[in-house]
Amino acid sequence: MNTLDFSIVTQSWPYLWSGLLFSLALTAAAFVIGMVLGTCLALVQHFEIPVFAQIIRGYVAVIRSIPLILVLFWFFFLVPIVLGHLSGNGRPIPIGATYTAFITFGLFEAAYYSEIIRVGLRAVNKGQFEACQALALSTYDTYRHIVLPQVLRVASPIILSQTIILFQDTSLVYVLSLTDLLGAASKLAQLNGRLVEMYLVVAVAYLAISSAASQCVAVLRKRYALATSR
Repeated sequence: MNTLDFSIVTQSWPYLWSGLLFSLALTAAAFVIGMVLGTCLALVQHFEIPVFAQIIRGYVAVIRSIPLILVLFWFFFLVPIVLGHLSGNGRPIPIGATYTAFITFGLFEAAYYSEIIRVGLRAVNKGQFEACQALALSTYDTYRHIVLPQVLRVASPIILSQTIILFQDTSLVYVLSLTDLLGAASKLAQLNGRLVEMYLVVAVAYLAISSAASQCVAVLRKRYALATSR
């Protein structure tokens, strides 16, 4: 067996770093899109808005029942065809791999974040709503200043746990030929033949980032436990 040589990792670090930055950027964008859209979806279900609530439940159920990699394929290959037919010229309108990744991840994560927020809304004590009504607060002010901040505080450990999974799932963009951290390592490994070194370094990077985030989850859970025990 050949001796491990990590010097190639040092030489290739700028390329690996660019892949890591792409993974983090995709994670951050999908988190923002997922949280904003997911919160809106959760509120529509919470208020039981006719028709829209049923449509959103169906959307969430479908998204949570199929693999993310399949959604990536669908969006990349089918959406351009649909846009082409809608435009009238019949020719597919390419979206591009990068836009596909960011949009798909955002829409996919929105379904998961919406369920987290929806459960958090159900956990808010009814007395909070009654107190807001007694203070003559509008529905917008009630949810903007009272309800949603409590939901986000209570659900923050679960939200962060889902975000860790999101970061790990960014490696799936290899099917779109995008260069994330794992994709960069794979391309370098095929080029220089140092598969073990490259994949080992990537595994350590994923482990370090995910472990640090998991520690944050543990801290948030302890803080919430202390706050509820007072």
